[in-house]
Amino acid sequence: MAIEAQGLEIRIGARLLLQATDFHVTKGDRIGLVGRNGAGKTTLTRVITGDMLPSAGKVRVTGQLGYLPQSTHAGDSEQSALDRVMSARDIASIVQRMRKAETEMTNPDPRIMEKAMKRYDKAQQDFENAGGYAAQSQAIVMGESLGLSQETLQQALGTLSGGQRRRVELARILFSDADTLILDEPTNHLDADSIEWLKGYLRRFEGGFLIISHSTELLDETVNRIWHLDAQRSCIDMYTMGWKAYLRQRVVDEERRRREREVAEKKADRLMRQGIRLHAKATKAVAAQNMMRRAQRLLADTQEAEKAEKVADLRFPDPAPCGRTPIMAEDLSKAYGSNIVFAGINLAIDKGSRVVILGYNGAGKTTTLRLLAGIEQPDTGKVTLGHGAKIGYFAQEHDTLDNDVTVLENLQHVAPDLDNTQARTILGSFLFSGDDAMKPTKVLSGGEKTRLALATLVTSRANVLLLDEPTNNLDPASRDEILKAIAKYEGAIVLVTHDEGAVKALNPERVLLMPDGDEDLWSDDYLDLVAEE
Repeated sequence: MAIEAQGLEIRIGARLLLQATDFHVTKGDRIGLVGRNGAGKTTLTRVITGDMLPSAGKVRVTGQLGYLPQSTHAGDSEQSALDRVMSARDIASIVQRMRKAETEMTNPDPRIMEKAMKRYDKAQQDFENAGGYAAQSQAIVMGESLGLSQETLQQALGTLSGGQRRRVELARILFSDADTLILDEPTNHLDADSIEWLKGYLRRFEGGFLIISHSTELLDETVNRIWHLDAQRSCIDMYTMGWKAYLRQRVVDEERRRREREVAEKKADRLMRQGIRLHAKATKAVAAQNMMRRAQRLLADTQEAEKAEKVADLRFPDPAPCGRTPIMAEDLSKAYGSNIVFAGINLAIDKGSRVVILGYNGAGKTTTLRLLAGIEQPDTGKVTLGHGAKIGYFAQEHDTLDNDVTVLENLQHVAPDLDNTQARTILGSFLFSGDDAMKPTKVLSGGEKTRLALATLVTSRANVLLLDEPTNNLDPASRDEILKAIAKYEGAIVLVTHDEGAVKALNPERVLLMPDGDEDLWSDDYLDLVAEE
């Protein structure tokens, strides 16, 4: 019931993410894994779970491991949400037998139907003997605790929103009876009540867990040690203390490292000046070269430190000119199968307007943005683009990115007029410099994908931004940058978010309440609904 790593080294291309490291996670270890976006947190969890191979060393996992990745696209889209949750336990094969028999029981051939009924009775008996009904009740309760109603749990995965599918995957992992948990941003798409329930669950959890989260409240209330993945030094600083004590110690450590860098810079300067003086003497040429090389190495180390401390220049494009009303939506409705998400939605997005969409998970917030962006078509009604309208869409699941190409190629796909130097300049401002521009997009962390998706918007000259959870997966410094970008943008913004800070930065004029489609002037009274929805 543990995770043990020996000599674990991780590289992405030529870049060293983690130098040879030993660590373990055992019962009672409640670890918060933190670090800047792109430091390698998600990559480390993928190596631990066997989804990626390390460059060197090995990882040994004993007992059952439950892993919540950032992606919510797992599972058969035809499978019900409840069956997906229950698939985490051994009774999953029995459930599959029951579902197959149920399908064949509707066959018009009486012989096939009769055999299917017998198989169903046998599977149902096996399900009961295995404690299946008690487990099903537990799964339903767990789903409801995470904001999934019984009605939602009966729906097919393919009909659910991204937030609902995320909750299904979290419920599945917690339902699995795993001895050790690895949870990558588990609070994404959770409302306030669900987050409180998750905190309580983790406090009571008897096994060990490793959590990646930018929620300081979650870390403060659930972890007893912090692992800081340092991108500059490619190592893990392990603190055997809680969140607040870690923050205090981190300040002390950073100040010590800053002084060490200053000492190194002074030493490098002294060596360089001595080397220059000695270089003039033929008999001292070798010593001079050695001194200058040492000085260059010291300076290179301090430059890498400064580079690692940079914050991405997260910004939005200068909007192109447009008419008075860039988007008009009239009488929109959308259903997935028998599930009617919403009907009769009307919305006008005027030039420079700022609108926030609120509603519970599954109310159709993301679907509304996708209809406005033209990614999906409404069942009734229409979306009309006004004169000069240019739409920029940021998808919460980064659906606009091509995972099969590199970071650079993704930018070039949306901005083919940029030459290689121009594209790399833009990527560099979003912290994709050097070899990072040639990374395969599929290996990026959630925070890196957020930065890349925002980089593709910069080239668009969009005058209407449709932003779906733009602060998800961002470290605090990067989140501050995106909030500044939202506040300064001069075009229109339609925002879906659970982040109160993002709403405050937007300073909205109007609110659209889903699924009813009621529109109202913004009031700060609605802030209470942001984290709760």
